[in-house]
Amino acid sequence: METRNHPMINQRWSFSLVLFFISLILQPAFAALPDAVNGKPLPTLAPILDNVMPGVVNVATRGHVKLRQNPLFDDPFFRHFFGNPGNGPRERETQSLGSGVIIDANNGYIMTNHHVIANADEITISLRDGRKLEAKLVGADPDSDVAIVQVKEKNLTAIPLADSDKLRVGDFVVAIGNPFGLGQTVTSGIVSALGRGIGLKGYENFIQTDASINPGNSGGALINLHGELVGINTAIFSRSGGNIGIGFAIPINMAHQIMQQLVEHGEVSRGRLGVVVQDLTPELASAFKLQQTKGAVIAQVVKGASADKAGLKVGDIVIKVNNKKVTKSTDLRNAIGLVRIGDKVTLDILRNGKTKTLHAVIAEPHQEKLSGKKIHPRLEGATLGNIEEDSPLYGKVEGVQLVEVERGSPAAITGLRPGDIITSLNREDIKDLDTLNKIARKKQNALLMNIQRGNTAMFIVIQ
Repeated sequence: METRNHPMINQRWSFSLVLFFISLILQPAFAALPDAVNGKPLPTLAPILDNVMPGVVNVATRGHVKLRQNPLFDDPFFRHFFGNPGNGPRERETQSLGSGVIIDANNGYIMTNHHVIANADEITISLRDGRKLEAKLVGADPDSDVAIVQVKEKNLTAIPLADSDKLRVGDFVVAIGNPFGLGQTVTSGIVSALGRGIGLKGYENFIQTDASINPGNSGGALINLHGELVGINTAIFSRSGGNIGIGFAIPINMAHQIMQQLVEHGEVSRGRLGVVVQDLTPELASAFKLQQTKGAVIAQVVKGASADKAGLKVGDIVIKVNNKKVTKSTDLRNAIGLVRIGDKVTLDILRNGKTKTLHAVIAEPHQEKLSGKKIHPRLEGATLGNIEEDSPLYGKVEGVQLVEVERGSPAAITGLRPGDIITSLNREDIKDLDTLNKIARKKQNALLMNIQRGNTAMFIVIQ
C-alpha cells in the first residue's frame, strides 16, 4: 500500500522537522547558561536571591484605632431622652502583617508602606535569620504610602538601589514579601506598564507588574535581575482579594526622595505651584498646532501663586520639570509633590510653539477657610475651604470642600461629613469660596445643597 502521501505521516514528519530546527536554534543560547543537570541547562535566580533576601523583612504591628460614633449620640436632645449609648468602648485593638526593605544598613532604616504601620503602637521586625527587633517610626507619608522605620541592630543587609527611571516595559522583575503571613516568598514576572495611576493615593506613579503580589506583600521588594531594588510593592487590583496578575509598586526613585524628607524632617512638607493642569491630548495638540502630543497643559494659574510669579500662563504646555520629561498632568503633579517648600524648580514649556524655560520657587500652601455658621446656623461646626491643589479631585471637580465637621455639631447632624464637596447651592454652581459667599449673602431660609461624596452624589436640604 502506498503511504508516502498519507496526511498523518506528513504531519508527523513536518512536526519532527520543526522540533529539530528549534533544537538547533536554541542550542547556542542554552550553551551559555552556567548550570546544568544531567547535561541539560537549568536557569536559576537562586544566586541573586541569596544576596537579596536578607534585605527583605517581615513587619508586624499592634495598635489601636478609634471607632467612629454616630454623631447623633452627642446631640444634647438625644442624650436627654435616651441617655448616652456612646459610653462604651471607642477604640479597638488592631494587628497587621506586611513587609519591608532594608535601605540603610548602617543606620537601620527600613522602608515599608504607610498603610502597613498606620495606627501602630508597636512595630516588630523579623529578619530572615530569625532575629526579631523592635522598630520605631521615623516618619510616614500617607499621600505616597511610604513609611520609614528604624531598628538598632548590627549586621544588617541592605538591598542596593536601581535607577527606576531606566525601567522598561518587558523587563524581568522579582517580588519578595510576606504574603498572608506565610513568611518570605518569591514570585517573578515582568514590568507590565509604567506611570500607572489608580486613584488610591494622592501621588501615584506606579510600576505595574504581573509578578504575584498578595496581601502581606505590601512594603516588600521589587528587584531587577541585577539584584537591585526598583520598587516597593504596595497594591493589587483584584475583585476577590487574591492575585490576578495586576500588581503595583512605588518606583524606588520616588520612594527614596520621600525617604530623605522623612529622615530629615519626619514628614513630607509639600508646597504649591498654583496651577490647574490637564493632559495634552491629540485634539488639544491639533488645536494648538503642535506636532508634540505629550505634556501638561496649564488650564488655570492661581493669582499670586508661584506659577504666576514665575510667568506661567494659561495655554502653556509643560514638557519638563528639572530636566525630567512630563508626558501627562500627573507627571507634573508628582514632580512638584517631591519638591520641598522654598526649593526652586526649572520648568521647560511650550508657548505658541516655541520652547521657553521658567523658574519657580515652590511656596507654602495657604488654604482660605470659612466657618459654615456664616452661611447658615445649621452649618455651625463645619469648616469649608477650596479644594486643595494636592487633592486628586483638584481640577476635576468644582466646588467647596468640607475641611472639618465637628462631631455632634449641627452640621454633623444634618449629615455632612469631612471631605464632602458642595458643588451647587440652591441650584447655582459653586466654583470656590467666593461664589459660595455671593450665593449665601441672599439670606434664604432653606438651602438645597448638591453634595459629591466619593463616587456618589446627593442632595441635602437645610431649613
